[in-house]
Amino acid sequence: MQFLKLVLRNALRHKLRTALTLLGLVVAILSFGLLQTVVDAWYAGAAGAAPTRLVTRNAVSLVFHLPLSYRDQIRGVDGVRAVSYATWFAGIYQDPKNFFPQFAVEPRTYFAMYREYVVAPEEFAAFLRDRKGAVVGRKLADTYHFKVGDVLPLRGTIYPGTWEFTVRAIYDGVDTKTDTSQMFFHWEYLNETIKKRAIRQTDQVGVYLVDVTDIDRVAEVSRAIDAVFKNSLAETLTETERAFQIGFVKQTEALVIAIRIVSYVVIVIILAVMANTIAMTARERLCEYATLKTLGFSPAYIAALIFGESVAIAASGAVIGIVATFPVAAWFAAKVGTLFPVFEVSGETVALQIVCALGVGIAAAVVPGRRAATVKIVEGLRAIG
Repeated sequence: MQFLKLVLRNALRHKLRTALTLLGLVVAILSFGLLQTVVDAWYAGAAGAAPTRLVTRNAVSLVFHLPLSYRDQIRGVDGVRAVSYATWFAGIYQDPKNFFPQFAVEPRTYFAMYREYVVAPEEFAAFLRDRKGAVVGRKLADTYHFKVGDVLPLRGTIYPGTWEFTVRAIYDGVDTKTDTSQMFFHWEYLNETIKKRAIRQTDQVGVYLVDVTDIDRVAEVSRAIDAVFKNSLAETLTETERAFQIGFVKQTEALVIAIRIVSYVVIVIILAVMANTIAMTARERLCEYATLKTLGFSPAYIAALIFGESVAIAASGAVIGIVATFPVAAWFAAKVGTLFPVFEVSGETVALQIVCALGVGIAAAVVPGRRAATVKIVEGLRAIG
C-alpha cells in the first residue's frame, strides 16, 4: 500500500507534465484503436464468410460472366447441396458518392443459402410477388431513410438507363457482424430488361454461389466443378467464399499495410514522448533516490518506483483511450455511411491497445529505472547541487 501511495504521489507531482503525457497517450491509444478497426472492417467480408460456401466465377476475370446453363451442371456435381447465382449491378443512387453494393439474385435459393440475412416472412413474400421489388439491408435503409414501399431509382452504369425498384423488404443481420448495407433484386427482372434493350450478357450470371454438403469436401468439390467446365468457352475458377473476399482485399493490400504501419508508428511516437517524460522525472529525483538508498532501500525498490509510475500513467491513458474508442468509432461509422458494412471495435483490438499501452509504460522506464537503481549515493546526492 505504501508503495502504491508513493507511485501515485510521484505521478502527480508535476500535474501539468503528467496531464500532457496522459493526453498524448489517450490520443495515441484512440488513434491506434480506430486504425485497427478500419483494418478489421476491410476484412469483415472475409471474416463473415461461411466455410461451406463456394464462389464460382469466370476463370479469366469477374468482368466476364458465365452462362445460366452452368447452374444445372454445377448442381449435378457430387457434394453440392444448393446452387444460387448473383450479378453485380453497379447502379448510382442520386450521386456517385452514395455507393452501396447492389446484386441481382435468384431470390429463393439466394436467401435460403444466406441464412444470416433475416427477412420478415410477409415482407419476403411481397418481394417474391413483385418482379421489380428489392430487399435492402437495415444499415442501408437507415442511412438513406428507405422504407418499405419507397421507390428506389438507380442509374445504371454497366446496364445503361434508369432502373426503378420498389423496396419490399428490409433485412436484418443474424448478428452485428452481418453486412446489412446491400441491396438485392430479382435477376429475372435484370435479364428480361436487358433482353428488351438488346444488351449483350443475356442469360448470363456474374457468379455462382455453391453450398457444399460437407466442409471436409470443399476442396474436392471446387476441383470437380472446375473440371466440368475445363476446355469450355467459359472456364471457371471456384474458390471458398473467404478466399473470394480476400481476393478483393488484396487489390487494396498496399493501403491496408500502410494503415497498419501508421497505427504502430503512432505507438512508437508516444513511446518516445513517454520515455522522455520518465527520463526527465527520474533525472530530477536522483538525489531523492540516493537518499532512499542511504536509508536502506534496495536498488530494485527504487527501480520499481519508476516502473510503477510509468505503468500507472500508461494504464490511465489506456483506460481513457479505450473507453473513448467506442463512441468515436460509432461516430466515425455513422459519418462514412455504407463505406464499411461492418465497423465494430473488436476484442482483439482492445487487447492490442492494452498490450501496447503496457508495453509503452514498461519500455519507457527501462533506461531511467536502470539509471536510478545503479546510481552511486555520492553521485546522486551531488546531483542536488
